[in-house]
Amino acid sequence: MQIPLKQYRHLLATYLTPQRGHMIWLSITLLSSIVFQIINPQIIGYFIDAATSGATQPRLIGAAVAFMAIALLIQVLSIIATYLSETIAWSATNALRLDLARHCLQLDLTFHKAHTPGELLERIDGDVNILSRFFSQLVIHVFGNILLLGGILVILWFENPLAGLSFTLFALGALAILLSLHRFAILPWARYRQISAELFGFLGEVIVGREDLRANGAVGYVMDRFYRILRRWLPLYQKARFTSTVLWASSVGLFTTGNAIALAISTYLWNQDRISIGTAYLIFHYTNLLNEPIERIREELEGLQQAAASIHRIQDLLQATTPPPIMSAHLLPPGALEVVFDHVWFRYPPEQSTFQWTLQDLSFHLPAGQVLGLMGHTGSGKTTIAALLLQLYRHQRGEIRLGNLSMSDLSLAELRQRVGLVTQDVQLFQASIRDNLTFFDLKILDADITAALEYLGLMDWLRSQPTGLDTVLGANGDGLSAGEAQLLAFARIFLKDPGLVILDEASSRLDPVTERWTERAIALLLEGRTGIIIAHRLQTLQRADQILVLKEGKMLEYGDRQLLS
Repeated sequence: MQIPLKQYRHLLATYLTPQRGHMIWLSITLLSSIVFQIINPQIIGYFIDAATSGATQPRLIGAAVAFMAIALLIQVLSIIATYLSETIAWSATNALRLDLARHCLQLDLTFHKAHTPGELLERIDGDVNILSRFFSQLVIHVFGNILLLGGILVILWFENPLAGLSFTLFALGALAILLSLHRFAILPWARYRQISAELFGFLGEVIVGREDLRANGAVGYVMDRFYRILRRWLPLYQKARFTSTVLWASSVGLFTTGNAIALAISTYLWNQDRISIGTAYLIFHYTNLLNEPIERIREELEGLQQAAASIHRIQDLLQATTPPPIMSAHLLPPGALEVVFDHVWFRYPPEQSTFQWTLQDLSFHLPAGQVLGLMGHTGSGKTTIAALLLQLYRHQRGEIRLGNLSMSDLSLAELRQRVGLVTQDVQLFQASIRDNLTFFDLKILDADITAALEYLGLMDWLRSQPTGLDTVLGANGDGLSAGEAQLLAFARIFLKDPGLVILDEASSRLDPVTERWTERAIALLLEGRTGIIIAHRLQTLQRADQILVLKEGKMLEYGDRQLLS
């Protein structure tokens, strides 16, 4: 069986090539260490033969000092090699983490609907951690020990051809057996990594929804699901560990056989007066030294089982694609944007739906500067319209025009700069107030930020913060009320200054007092802009010029608000 480096050559080369300088020094250090590990036993053999032949004490002391000096040098070289290998591993895998995170952020919602955040976290962090160990140990414990193994066999051939031939056959046989066993371990470890990703994904969902789960008495259901996942997880883990145990037991049996062969050959050659007692010791010592690289290679094969599974899953993630972004020079006109849906059909991807159309032959025209109110029961397709206007998904039939330009002619950068969305679930980051409002855009001035907060009546709140705009908010907006978080979301839209504003149930979770605070903000936000307000209640659409009522993705009613209300 071949170690699957060719299969992953591109991935390895991409992230290891920038570390070529460290790898050269690692190679030099490793080769020096191997040379000294092979030389040092020769000093022991010399010491034994010299002592039995009545050598002078200074010669024996000199041999002992040389042995200790080389042994110390080997340890120093081992520390340097470990440092270099860990540096290579972390530099390479940190670059890989960045690329994986960037790639996931660029994938559309079709991918993210099919993969939980916990699963992606396990791939970006868990799989990459395993790959880090693979990078750091591969050179030292696989390539290095293969070189050490070859060097020992060469020395044994020089010591005695019979010993060299015997242990060459033994080493080749041992490696062949261990490598043949390796193939049975890859699939169990791959399945184990997959169920682990599912487990972490489940735990992530539970932790995020812990308050709702406890408040609504769903803890029992969650624990039942947890138990069922663990029941699937444990047999897969046991099977994966069993394959590793088989490799370990095989190596122990092979080493015992090797020691027996060494003792038998040494006894035979010594009885024939063909070797000295020192050489007999060398044969036995080199046999034990031979066991070490075989054992290390065996251990790394166990790690390679997990690394192969992780590399495969990382490659799957990197190969996940979305439709290529539109590269267009078309720019939307300044100011309010006209919106046209012309016989639009849309359904979610097969893995997320039952192939039913979410929107069916939908047509409407929203003139620039007017406000459209969207109504309908849950699942009627209201939020889907917002997702299509932001190109989080792409429709299958019909045409969508924005500012008299087809959506197919607009780049994502242009589109998302000119369309603003506020939802009822505000995503806030563990970052400063400034970064939360600007989405980390350093081009936005503090004066513009404070002006937006002044519009929303949040200046008193800002002054109460310890360090003003530099105050760091808690994760997910901890410490903020729902109203404050919603008002910060409105401030984001003010700073973005889009031509189309979409409010998706933006005030549905606010108390009446806070909702009144937002009325002025919404009025200012929609002034001179086109607006789409998604709501369940008709009274929340008093500022709408048009009303569109959906039912199961179809237009139920459409027209001027005064005529429909």
